[in-house]
Amino acid sequence: MLFLLAQNDGVAEACGDDPGAVCETVYDWWGNEAAAKAADWLVHKPLTILLIIVGGWILTRLARRLVHRIVERARRTAREARERAPTFVSDAEVDARADARADTITRALLGGFIVVIWSVVILLVLGELGVNLGPLIAGAGIAGVALGFGAQSVVKDVISGLFILIEDQFGVGDVVDLGECEGTVESLGLRSTRLRDVYGVMWHVPNGEILRVANKSQLWARALLDIEVAYDADLRQAQEVIRAVAHGMWEDPEWGDDEMADEPEVWGIQNLGPDGVSIRVVMKTEPAKQWAVEREFRLRVKEALEAAGIEIPFPQRTVWIRHEGAPPPADEHEPAGNEHSGA
Repeated sequence: MLFLLAQNDGVAEACGDDPGAVCETVYDWWGNEAAAKAADWLVHKPLTILLIIVGGWILTRLARRLVHRIVERARRTAREARERAPTFVSDAEVDARADARADTITRALLGGFIVVIWSVVILLVLGELGVNLGPLIAGAGIAGVALGFGAQSVVKDVISGLFILIEDQFGVGDVVDLGECEGTVESLGLRSTRLRDVYGVMWHVPNGEILRVANKSQLWARALLDIEVAYDADLRQAQEVIRAVAHGMWEDPEWGDDEMADEPEVWGIQNLGPDGVSIRVVMKTEPAKQWAVEREFRLRVKEALEAAGIEIPFPQRTVWIRHEGAPPPADEHEPAGNEHSGA
């Protein structure tokens, strides 16, 4: 019994309180403390560290496969949604955008997994080398709590940016309305989005502050115009003139082939306003081309209405002029003067 206790004390002194199998076996064979320690450092610890590294590598491979599976599922869902919805963008452009989005998502998710996995691997390796991890873990925990409180907005921005990418809410080149600002997206990152408005101002918007998105150029767009004509105009003739202009623009290769995605439609009388009658025209266009189509159509329809003798109304106003101390006019229903102004 005394021999066993002495032997156990020797093993504990040579190999520590938690002796490894190699160290304990060498000490049992030779009873040499130095040989047992050398075997522990030269055989047991390197093998353990190697197994830890191999385990980290295997987990990294599994994480990579998991991320690729998540990204492929997101791409498949987006592809099915695109097939259900009408789109006038070429498959090559859509696939290029999907590839760029998938690459960003893959790098973001995989980067997070790699940081977590190899941080644990490093801690385990340090533990095998005899480093006391208690103070290190405690310090890391305190730093993590402090960083968590200080970086709440950053974490919120990153998570929101990740969902924007996964759901394909918008991408580089899209024209979007984010509430506070509107413009063309020039850069989309995990933390913030940069877009330039029509005045050339660059907006930097944290993704966590994006509460809603109005994408005006995804898959297709619509040009909508209300053309006003005078009340005394022949409305059926006016609609035919507008319809002819729309059809001529659709037949024009410069516009029908490159800018417009479908033949325009004249929906008819939209409103009986104070100054005239509105006739609504809608045109389905390529993404972000609706404004150019609207400008060209306004030019053509004005020329066509003028050629047909159909008046485009403008607001009119009658101004009554009263002079202080002057007797009222004989006929109060007859204006002392009038002025017509157009807006």
